[in-house]
Amino acid sequence: MSVKFLNQNITVNTVRPTGFKFPVGLSGLPAINSIDYLVVAGGGGGANDSAGHAGGGGGAGGFLTSSGQSVAVSTSYAITVGAGGPGGTATPAFSAGSNGSNSVIGTLGVTALGGGGGGSSGGGPDFGTPARGGGSGGGGGGRNSKPGGLGTPGQGNNGGTSNSDDSPGRNSGGGGGGAGGAGTNGLTTPTFDTGGTGGNGTASPYSGTPVTYAGGGGGGVSTGVAPGTPVAGPGGSGGGGNGGRGPSSSPANDGKPGSTNTGSGGGGGGAGPGPSSFIGGTGGSGIVIIRYAGAQAASGGTYSSSGGNSIHTFTGDGTFTTNASTIIIN
Repeated sequence: MSVKFLNQNITVNTVRPTGFKFPVGLSGLPAINSIDYLVVAGGGGGANDSAGHAGGGGGAGGFLTSSGQSVAVSTSYAITVGAGGPGGTATPAFSAGSNGSNSVIGTLGVTALGGGGGGSSGGGPDFGTPARGGGSGGGGGGRNSKPGGLGTPGQGNNGGTSNSDDSPGRNSGGGGGGAGGAGTNGLTTPTFDTGGTGGNGTASPYSGTPVTYAGGGGGGVSTGVAPGTPVAGPGGSGGGGNGGRGPSSSPANDGKPGSTNTGSGGGGGGAGPGPSSFIGGTGGSGIVIIRYAGAQAASGGTYSSSGGNSIHTFTGDGTFTTNASTIIIN
């Protein structure tokens, strides 16, 4: 309840009525009015190998970070953490990877876009499914210089293009884009074929130590007809999945998934001889981290502290709620 005072005279000090005492040592919860945030969306899935044509790597989820974002006291903010997009599968034919889902801090207007799915390719320039755009774009699939998907400025980068050779068995997918750089193109040379490398991710210190997030998935590669061994595209730093590689019919040739809670893209499926089918890797789920200076002054997510900061980590959907403003009387 509130404490009232009797003002005996406007020209003298305010006094307490007889019998009333101030609470001693009364304290309240601390309050905040600004936060730093990291918001990473789900990564895109890699494409499957379609009838012997390697898939493109998935693009990383959008990466957004800011400091000094204003928040209101005693207010709840809905947190959405995006899931990774599924990789392309054997059916339907020429199956691209799916986009990852968005990550959001509600009412603050902060939305990181899901990563673009990797593109697939068929036996000619008019077959296949294009790479998709997103936070970062997926890599182009297979052969015939299929372009990568477009990244969103301020969130990520473009995916790489598939190789330009149109010879049967000579194809490699482009790498998916990452938060820190574009995916590279698939490559054929007289001696070897290689899938594109996923774009590198970007580091953030908001968890308490620097962690790299949002790497692109590597492009898959076919068995090839060159004398050298085909090389699958590696995933980008930050958890991008490696691409798959032919020739043996083995799950080892599937694209590898992006790492969980990094928003990284899945690798594109490798390509074996004939109508083989190696699936694309699933994109990694996203993450939301909120930090602020001082003691805990909010709830939600997994709480930790480091370097004088309070940290709330969300690896799934939840609510971030700031404390009410209070007065401390000693």
